[in-house]
Amino acid sequence: MKTKLLFFTFATFSVVQLFHGQDKKIAEECFSKADYKCAEEQYTKLAEKEQIQKFQSEYYDKLGTSQRRLGKTTQAFKSYESALKSNPKSVSVYENLASLHNLKGSKTKALEYVNTGISLELESANLYLLRSKIYDNLGKKDLAQKDLQHVLSFAPDNILARTGLANLKKRNGDLEGALKDYNQLISEKPESLLYSGRGDIYLKMKKTKEALADVNKSISVDP
Repeated sequence: MKTKLLFFTFATFSVVQLFHGQDKKIAEECFSKADYKCAEEQYTKLAEKEQIQKFQSEYYDKLGTSQRRLGKTTQAFKSYESALKSNPKSVSVYENLASLHNLKGSKTKALEYVNTGISLELESANLYLLRSKIYDNLGKKDLAQKDLQHVLSFAPDNILARTGLANLKKRNGDLEGALKDYNQLISEKPESLLYSGRGDIYLKMKKTKEALADVNKSISVDP
């Protein structure tokens, strides 16, 4: 009798795991295809059924991002907060909450979340890049620059930090410094966005011919 009961329990568990795995696969496929309505439905089901808090947090996190991309900001906040409740040490959730608060204009709240995330993961390039953006929006250019330089101290090839520093120089009026940085970046990696960025600098320097050449180059690299 005990053997039959154990077999039945194991079989039931296996079936549940199979369907759970299928639901997860569907959710991931929907998300990767940018079908966020489908992803929202699937991650909602997964989050509601999941008993392990770490996984539940991941599902709520993905749910929040799906809702955010659908323009459902209020629901996204609630999903991210549910994710944080399930796992208060999820760096990804702190990053997403900071990003969303920054987008909605709550800079102080955004800083709180990003600082907590950094305290949990001291070498997260994404968090420092995000905090740099928040500082820049607050007009704290020195702190924004410091965060970008810190990223380069442990990730020297980080293209976002390097272009971020160049763009800070551009916005601060140091066009020659920004141009030098972009020239170096393009010599290492001639990408469309870099040509576009340098073209903008040339335009501000009133070098129309060079700006137009970079715009054309940007289009030819990534038509």
